[in-house]
Amino acid sequence: MGLPFRSGHVLGLRRFPASSLGPGYRSVWHRDPAGRWTFYQDQPAELACTRYFGSAVDEVRQGPIHLDWTGPRTFRVTAADGDLDWTVTVGATPVTRLFSTLGSALPDRAWRSRPLLGAMSRLAGAALGAGRVRLTGLAPDGQQFAAHPLRLWVVTDSAATVRGVRLGEPGPIPAQAFLRDFAIPQRGVLVVGRAVFSDPGATVASR
Repeated sequence: MGLPFRSGHVLGLRRFPASSLGPGYRSVWHRDPAGRWTFYQDQPAELACTRYFGSAVDEVRQGPIHLDWTGPRTFRVTAADGDLDWTVTVGATPVTRLFSTLGSALPDRAWRSRPLLGAMSRLAGAALGAGRVRLTGLAPDGQQFAAHPLRLWVVTDSAATVRGVRLGEPGPIPAQAFLRDFAIPQRGVLVVGRAVFSDPGATVASR
C-alpha cells in the first residue's frame, strides 16, 4: 500500500508472506518532504525491497516490523523500536469492489499482458482519484516489475509518527512520488495481490 500526507511525507507498506528469493518479508517505506527515502525492512538487502529499489534509497534500517490488526478494518505498523508508528483504517467503495471483482476473476495469462496492465493502470488512476498508477515498468535498479492487484480498499483514516514527527492529515502532495517508474498513489490504497520482478537473466516473484 501507499499513502501520501498533506505535509509532504509519504509512507508505503509491503508485506510478502512468500518470496522466490527466500523467506517472506515486510518493508515500510518513508519519504520525507525533502525527497529523502528511508526503507525499514526485516530481511537483508538482497532479500527485500532494496534488491529492486536500493539505488534510490538514502537510508536502510533492518530490524523487526510488527503488523497487528486492532479492528476489522484497522491495523497498526511499528518499526525500529517504535521510531515508526503508523495506524491505518481502510474501507471499500463501489470502485474498489469493482476492481476486486475484476482482479480476482482474471486468469494468470491476462496478468502477463503489458497492454492490459497499462490499460488497467490508466483506469485505476482515474477511477480511484489516485493520480498516475503504474502496474508495470522499471524499478530503480533496472528490473522490470509487474503488479497484479487482486483485491483493493481505500484508506479512510490514518495517523503516523516517524522519528518523533507527526505526519499529519493524509492527502495528495503537490508532486506525486515516484521511484523510477513505480508510482506512489496520490490517494491511500491497500492492495492484496502479487508482484513479479524480472532480473537480468532471472525472474523472481513475491506474493
